Formats: sequence, structure tokens, C-alpha cells
Amino acid sequence: MATMTTTSPRAGGMTKDERFVIFASSLGTVFEWYDFYLYGSLAAIIGAQFFSAYPPATRDIFALLAFAAGFLVRPFGAIVFGRIGDLVGRKYTFLVTILIMGLSTFIVGLLPNAATIGIAAPIILIALRLLQGLALGGEYGGAATYVAEHSPPGKRGYYTSFIQTTATLGLFLSLLVILFTRTILGEADFAAWGWRIPFLLSVVLLGVSVIIRLKLNESPVFQKMKDEGKGSKAPLTEAFGNWSNAKLVLIALLGGVMGQGVVWYTGQFYALFFLQSILQVDGYTANLLIAWSLLLGTGFFIVFGALSDKIGRKPIILAGCLIAALTFFPIFRMISSNANPQLEKAIETVKVSVIADPKGCGDLFNPVGTRVFTAPCDLARDFLAKSSVKYDTVAGPAGSPVKISINGTEVPYTKPADSNASATAALQAAGYPKRGANPTLAKMSHPFDIFKPQVAAIIGLLFILVIYVTMVYGPIAAMLVELFPTKIRYTSMSLPYHIGNGWFGGLLPATSFAIVASTGDIYAGLWYPVIFALITVVIGFFFLPETKDVDISK
Repeated sequence: MATMTTTSPRAGGMTKDERFVIFASSLGTVFEWYDFYLYGSLAAIIGAQFFSAYPPATRDIFALLAFAAGFLVRPFGAIVFGRIGDLVGRKYTFLVTILIMGLSTFIVGLLPNAATIGIAAPIILIALRLLQGLALGGEYGGAATYVAEHSPPGKRGYYTSFIQTTATLGLFLSLLVILFTRTILGEADFAAWGWRIPFLLSVVLLGVSVIIRLKLNESPVFQKMKDEGKGSKAPLTEAFGNWSNAKLVLIALLGGVMGQGVVWYTGQFYALFFLQSILQVDGYTANLLIAWSLLLGTGFFIVFGALSDKIGRKPIILAGCLIAALTFFPIFRMISSNANPQLEKAIETVKVSVIADPKGCGDLFNPVGTRVFTAPCDLARDFLAKSSVKYDTVAGPAGSPVKISINGTEVPYTKPADSNASATAALQAAGYPKRGANPTLAKMSHPFDIFKPQVAAIIGLLFILVIYVTMVYGPIAAMLVELFPTKIRYTSMSLPYHIGNGWFGGLLPATSFAIVASTGDIYAGLWYPVIFALITVVIGFFFLPETKDVDISK
């Protein structure tokens, strides 16, 4: 860990050079998040272009690989580029990462689809996604380290908090470009070829970001260390082969970043999924609700970053994890009450059971929505889960056919589940809203709709979730930078960050819905973030050191 010393903030505001450092680092990071989110926002269209020509089993493998690649390889990018950053320097490393990310995204916009070049198309696409994940794994640590090493004592939380806004701003930018392009071209042309435009436009952003970053100088802390010949010759060995530092990496992950990752992904991504897939709010309205909450809440990244300079990183991060864990369930229940009260009432009053031989029931993990279920028990449960029906599974006699019981009345089960008219009619007669529709929260068609009490309440609840995100995420960059010595800082901080966010956070929406589908409880998926956030609170409270007063020049 860096050396502890008492520091006091420098008088006055940011200098011109400091503002440029933050602007250049943040702009490039916004651009990298823009690239990364494009795939997620356009996954359905990209899947149709690159995977639909293949048999279901092959398509599922390709779709799963493309989905997971960007998340799962981020820690490996952290190791690769973290090592380079500690050996060569911060500036040149995140120049490389931005070039890899930008060119990979641009090539996706040019890549012929499966109908043109066959199986080479999805293979190249997955390779490009791997490169994106690797580059993002190296970008964040470089930007955060670079800004922190330019920051005056006592203001690192404030300065690095600007980097923390970039993920949200990148998401905003990608959604705006997609929405604008869709509006201009229309849905048919956008699905056929217009989806390429947001990817191709990234080359303009890439050029601007590279030109700006070329004007940066090396981090003064790193340059001083290098001039004195005190740099690391083997960053990976010193970071992970030395138990005293490896222990700090584990504490940073389990006592800080793991909880931060699940709180972040719950507040920004699972909330969107919950609105669309469970509460049956149309995609346009759901995105607009999330966008408003992010617009109102983004500034609090900087508020909590600055506050951490005064009271410490640890109390804010752990308080955010604890409060989130204690309130996720009531907040999501209140969102349901406002967004789809008919569904909430049906969940409380209608008793639904799937009666089946337990041996015929498998798991329902389906992260990219392409898995094809064949067992009648799985088809019935998948049908009910996608209809947002609360159900339980009751063991039936061995070899018995699957039945669906609604308020004690058994309904004939026929497959495929999607065309099970008798079960659908019985559910609607019992009080469930029509599948795929929300009779309460109609599509928002006017800007002033946000002032309707019902809509304002939902935005307010989503805003609270975003506040939790800003509490845990605003100070995290400063904390990670301060935990580790300069010569292995880039390597050491990047790995726990990307495991916590890429793995624990990135896989949260898919895993949480698998829990919902398997249990038949629309709120059960929240146990995933609640449990991991509470683990972080306990480990962080006992083992995570406070870092705000350390001297990071050592």
C-alpha cells in the first residue's frame, strides 16, 4: 500500500493543465464506453445479421460467446495492459487501448454478415468483441491512474470522480446516436443496414480522442519514478506473486469492488431489464425513465467523489452497499406498484403452480435469450417467467405429464408454451395483464408525461437507485489508486476493478433473471446483488483500509 501521510487540499481550483488532463482522459473513456455499449444496445439486430443463419445449437453458442466475451476478458486486458502501463507508462498504454477499441468498433460497422461470408462473420465478430473487452480492461485503470497521479493532495476523490461519470455518459451517447439514426432512417432500413452507422461514426470520435491524448505528457509521478530508476521490472510478479500486495488485491475486490459492481449494475442495467422484461413496460418508455434518472443523478458521482476527500472513501462505499442491500426489495416493489399495479395485484392474489416430475425440470439460465427449451417442465416455467407470473413448482408423480394449476384449477398444458392459449386465457381471467403489454403505463409520447404522479414516482425511485450507484462508484477510483504503490499501481488496481465489474456486475442481469425464472418470484433475482453487497460490507468493514490520506508518489 502507498505510504500514509497527512495531507491538506491545495488552495484554489483546478489549473488549466489539470482541467485538460481530466478532459482528455474522460473524453477517451466516454468514447470507449460508447463503443462497448453499442453491441449491447443492438444485440438483437446484430444477432439477426450474424447468427440467425445457423442451427439453434450453433446460434446459441455464437450468441453466448459474443455476449460473454466483452465481460469475461476484461480482467485479462487489465493484466496485459496493466503490465505495459507499469513498464512503459500510463499515457502510451491508454493510447494503445483506445486505438484497439476504436478500430474494433469501426470494423464491426464494415463487417459483412453471415449471408455474405458465412461462418467467418460470427467468428470475426466474436474476435472483435474480445479485443474490445481487452482494451476496456486496460483503459479504465490507465485513465484513473493518470488522473489521480496528476491530482493535488486532498482532491484525488474529486478529480477522479470525473472519470466515474464516463460509463454513464458513454451509455447516453450510444443511446442518443442509435435513437437519432433510427428516427432518420426508420426501423426497416435501420435493421437492414442503418445499424452500422453508429459503429462507423466511432472512427470520428476515435480521431478526436487520439489527437487530444497525443497532447498529454506522462504522469509526473510515474515519470519521476522512472527517472530515478525505481520502476518495476516484473509488475505481474510483484503485484500477484507477493502475498502482501496480492492480499490487498483480494481485499480491494471482495471488500470494495465486488459490492460496487453489483450495486452499479442493479441500479443502471437490471432496473432497465426489470421494467421491460418483468413489468412489461415498452422499451422506449423504459429507456426514457432510466435516462431521466441518470440525467438527474450523474452529478452525484462528483459530489460523492469530493465528499470522500473529506470523510474518506471507505465509509461512503460501504454505506452505499449497505443501504442498497437493505432497500433494493422495497424499492423494486414500489416500482412495480407504480409501473404495473395490475401485475402486482395478480402476484399477490393469484396462486399458480407447475406440477411436474422433478426429474424433468432443468435450469433456465438463458443469458442471451436464444436457448431453446424442450422439456415440458422447462417450457412451462419459461412461459410463466416471461409472462411475469409468480409460481411455484410442485413435485408430481414420476413420469406424470406437466400441469399448470391456477387458483386450484388445473389447466391443460400444451406445447410450445408460446402458443398455450388455454393457460394464457386462464391467467388473464384470474387477473394477470395481457402478456407483453402494460395496461397501466402506456408509451410516453409527450415530454410533460414525466410530471404525471405515477411517472414521477418511478423516476424518483430510479433516481434513488442511481444515488446508490454514485455513492459506491464515485470514490472507487481514488481508493484503488491509493491502495497500491506507483510501480505496480496500474496492474494491481485494474484486475480487481474488472473482475468486480466485468464478472460480478456484468453477469448480474442474466443470472438474476435465471433466479427469477427458476423460483417463479419476480423479486428473487435481487438476492444476487443483496448477498454480494452485504459480503462486501462485512469484508470491507474489517479488512479494507482507509486510503484518502496516503502519499501516492511512493
